[in-house]
Amino acid sequence: MASAAFIVLFSCKENPGQNPDQEKIPLAGTWKLLEGTIVEKGDTIVTDYTKDKSFIKIINDTHFSFTLHDLGKGKDSATAVFSAGAGRYALEGDKYTEHLEYCSAREWEGHDFQFTVSIRNDTLIQTGIEKIEAEGVHRLNTEKYLRVRH
Repeated sequence: MASAAFIVLFSCKENPGQNPDQEKIPLAGTWKLLEGTIVEKGDTIVTDYTKDKSFIKIINDTHFSFTLHDLGKGKDSATAVFSAGAGRYALEGDKYTEHLEYCSAREWEGHDFQFTVSIRNDTLIQTGIEKIEAEGVHRLNTEKYLRVRH
């Protein structure tokens, strides 16, 4: 009887389908966006986030948030920008899914966005499809972040 309980106890996995020896990608921290590449309808747009604007993403064990603003403090109407968002996320292997609960672009709220993530040294690369049918959004988004060290 004791051996049957032992077999049952040790045959149950907390995360089925996930290798317990697999190291979890260390996403927690503050990340500064360096460059974003969007491919949509055959056009590619690369944005350098180190010049006129600043974008950070903060990730803890369960939630993420991001904030973007221009470095001109909103004084130039042509370059003034502010956006923010936050929500829960899930990470399974290298599959990172954001559930956007709060967003300054309100039509993006309530949507899930799945990305593939990798970290090399202090660089996070996040790639995935952003799709919101009601808004006509369907694009490939790749973002390159640098971990912020204090």
